[in-house]
Amino acid sequence: MRWRFEKRSEVNDFDAFEQRPLFHDSGKFEINLSVPLAIEYEEAAKKIIGKSPLNTRDIDDILDYVFSVANLRKVYYLWRPFLRDPKDDMVLELAVSAGCEIVVTYNKVDFEGVKQFNIRVMTAQEFLKEIGELP
Repeated sequence: MRWRFEKRSEVNDFDAFEQRPLFHDSGKFEINLSVPLAIEYEEAAKKIIGKSPLNTRDIDDILDYVFSVANLRKVYYLWRPFLRDPKDDMVLELAVSAGCEIVVTYNKVDFEGVKQFNIRVMTAQEFLKEIGELP
């Protein structure tokens, strides 16, 4: 199963994932990433410094881990504009390029219409239930 995370909008959005740290090695999913999305993740993550208990080094360590286990993908075909937010278009383009079945996001409303690409959209909690990590 191929999938990818979409960025979180608030510090506590990944509570469900904090219950299962480092379960990427389970083989139940892959993380796919493009260079532009990695840059956006880093910019978004650095904005929470001072608003969460995480400091710069903690955020760098988390990003380094995610980047090290992710499949780096090149996006050759742009679908823009397709979604309401151009940054979400970047996520859709990566998902299509990587052959993802699922996009994991808390922003499901802004991904309306991706079913035509045979991509499902789920929250983190829905995804963890789907792969059997939550009851």
